[in-house]
Amino acid sequence: MAKLTSERLHGLVKGSAVAALSLGLAAGAAFAQSGDRIVSGERYIPTIWVDPDGCEHWVMDDGAEGYMSPHVSRQGIPVCRELNLCGVVNTDQHFATDSARIHAGGRENLKNFFREADAVSYLIVGHTDSRASDEYNMNLSLRRANAVAAVAQSVGARISDVRGYGERMPKASNNTAEGMAQNRRVEIMCWR
Repeated sequence: MAKLTSERLHGLVKGSAVAALSLGLAAGAAFAQSGDRIVSGERYIPTIWVDPDGCEHWVMDDGAEGYMSPHVSRQGIPVCRELNLCGVVNTDQHFATDSARIHAGGRENLKNFFREADAVSYLIVGHTDSRASDEYNMNLSLRRANAVAAVAQSVGARISDVRGYGERMPKASNNTAEGMAQNRRVEIMCWR
């Protein structure tokens, strides 16, 4: 059995390093010959994302793998923005019966509202009266909320979430025409 001396160990390590370097150069040459190209990455800057409940999160996304962590104060308390009802869209004025299409005048009123509201982000919530099935009303309220959100996005407003509650959260009694009219609404919640 050969004795392992420091000179022999040094020779083995040096030989392994040369072999690894040769293998790496060969792999690099093969990669270059395959026609593929190396793309240098972009520089991504972390941003703040506001969740539907108004709480902030630090976000970093490089397109392949991203991360998000809650934004907390020094005391460890989540930083959440104040949410308030900043607008109610009376659907009788903006939508035809059983429709989620906003007429031109209603669209202009909404655009002006979103331009002047000065909020960081919006939560759009749709509601209906109780004249149809629960399933149908859930769908209609969501379609109407999405229609309002589309108008908001067309003027650059940031939408954090869109929800439809159908007839489940009435504002007034569904036993009168006036009450049903109040329940057919889209609420716009603002984070400032």
